[in-house]
Amino acid sequence: MSTATITAADINKLRQTTGAGMMDCRKALVESDGDFEKAIDYLRKKGQKVAALRSDREAKEGVIIATTTADNKTGYIVTLACETDFVAKNADFVAFAQSIAAIAVKNNIKTLEELLAAQLDGVTVSDKINDQVARIGEKIQLARFERIDAEGVAAYIHGAYRMGVLVGLSKNSPAVLEAGKDIAMQIAAMNPVAVDPDSVPADVVVREKAIVTEQIKNDPKMAGKTDEMIDKIAVGKLNAFFKENTLTAQAFVKDASKTVGDYLKGVDASAKVTQFKRVQLG
Repeated sequence: MSTATITAADINKLRQTTGAGMMDCRKALVESDGDFEKAIDYLRKKGQKVAALRSDREAKEGVIIATTTADNKTGYIVTLACETDFVAKNADFVAFAQSIAAIAVKNNIKTLEELLAAQLDGVTVSDKINDQVARIGEKIQLARFERIDAEGVAAYIHGAYRMGVLVGLSKNSPAVLEAGKDIAMQIAAMNPVAVDPDSVPADVVVREKAIVTEQIKNDPKMAGKTDEMIDKIAVGKLNAFFKENTLTAQAFVKDASKTVGDYLKGVDASAKVTQFKRVQLG
């Protein structure tokens, strides 16, 4: 097909399919001799090129989707990042992120690489993202993927898709799952380092103990104290740190008279939080 036979209707059809600009669509059709599928591939390749050119740009804005399977046994967090808040707040961009999360649920996706290779509307998620790059002109990337498998999983999205939380639970009853949503809100607000003191990573324990020990040694009031006494004081301070920074020991934000652990026991005495994931933009 010659350039003269490419009509406004052809260009408009390509625009409707890809979302690319009018001049980009015209050029794609010209370069592809009017072949519609080749023109789509041309625009996709352009998107890859744009993404490469913008690889040094920071994509700190975006949309975070937290969701679960219908049986509430698997949860996913998908982060679709972009450069500007303007794009992140666009309803179409939010819907695109939601469609990617839905693919993760539908296909039992286990890794970020697997999600990028999954099919969405007949092409890979990776190619769909490149289409968005070509259309919008910003760096867009699937920045993070998290998954939790548990007997029960609760999901929570906070702050206009700016944070996502998953909570793994040992039970799957409606009451426990509802409590899981409250606990997810707690995690969003208080950002605990672990579920409980026993699950704090060893490197965090070592680092925090070293910090408090040094603080004690540098305190003039502690002059002349034995190493044994300093160690006991450090352990006490460390216990206080765990109470403030581990989930089940924290004061429950909806009722400070009880801990999160006590709150969950009040709902179901045998229910426990097994793990959690918290993802935030920025």
